[in-house]
Amino acid sequence: MRDHHDVIVIGGAAAGLSAALILGRSRRAVLVVDAGEPRNAPAEGAHNYLGREGASPSELYRIGRDEVAAYGVEVTAGRIVAASATDGDGIDPVGFSVTLESGAVVTARRLVVASGAVDVLPEVPGLAEQWGRGVVHCPFCHGWEVRDQRIGVLVTTPNGAHHALMFRALSEDVTAFVTDPTLVDDTAMAGLRARGIKVVAGPVAEVLSSDGVLSGVRLGSGDVVPLDALAAASSVEARVGFLSGLGLEAVDQVMGDFRFGSALSVDAAGQTSVRGVYAAGNVASPMATVIASAAAGTQAGAAVHGDLVQADLAAALAGVGTGTGTGTGTGTGRVSA
Repeated sequence: MRDHHDVIVIGGAAAGLSAALILGRSRRAVLVVDAGEPRNAPAEGAHNYLGREGASPSELYRIGRDEVAAYGVEVTAGRIVAASATDGDGIDPVGFSVTLESGAVVTARRLVVASGAVDVLPEVPGLAEQWGRGVVHCPFCHGWEVRDQRIGVLVTTPNGAHHALMFRALSEDVTAFVTDPTLVDDTAMAGLRARGIKVVAGPVAEVLSSDGVLSGVRLGSGDVVPLDALAAASSVEARVGFLSGLGLEAVDQVMGDFRFGSALSVDAAGQTSVRGVYAAGNVASPMATVIASAAAGTQAGAAVHGDLVQADLAAALAGVGTGTGTGTGTGTGRVSA
């Protein structure tokens, strides 16, 4: 692992590898640091990813690592614990230093943050053990796999009634477990009943499994409702603690009065409020699917390359460096006179 790169990409899932791919193909020196904890790791397959429909996340990212390596991109396993700005390298006034958990320190002209997010789950015993298997959250990501089954929807947010309607499009046997009556108003309740969704009021005490397979839920009353799948909403919290040295932090994501997670704020190109730091994927867009995260990574990578092109041009005009040649994926990404 070299000490200095054009770009360090933090995170090696769909967004990070897509950013690295377009940067590697632009002959930039790129390092991807990946902690190996993609948000969708529990899922059996990644869906709606054209050309790789149903591929397991681990297989999808293995293929991605092989693809970026073909363009000279370095990928290393590790966790970034700190990041800070530097004085640049004499050609480009913008620069960054990152520290890995191992103690290694590497620098780059630009950063792409693709560290993803963590799902904070409802505190119901047995739910976490089934997350990504019997307990699902996205009707687009997992709905086909549970079609025509007995589906429960755990209503823990003001959006819960809509969540239940989404799954009703996939099965005629849907039960909404309304844990708090203030979460579903009369209009929403009428909509649930009009669509034939069974409504159970009161707390869910436990998610039940048999031989590792979800079998139902136990209510606060002690009654058991048999199910084949349970949909539950999580709070999607961006992984950004290591960015505090740059003054970057996640901001609350709200829908109406409801907070559903946190994310970094970015512009249309993926740039954060810190010049030279870009972000893509769930760290900046909690609702993004795998293919949307990949697209955002491609866009951010292209923007970073354009940013570096302008920095090289400014340096060349100032007589600091030429910036007139082509870089290589195994060098500095620049050729000096």
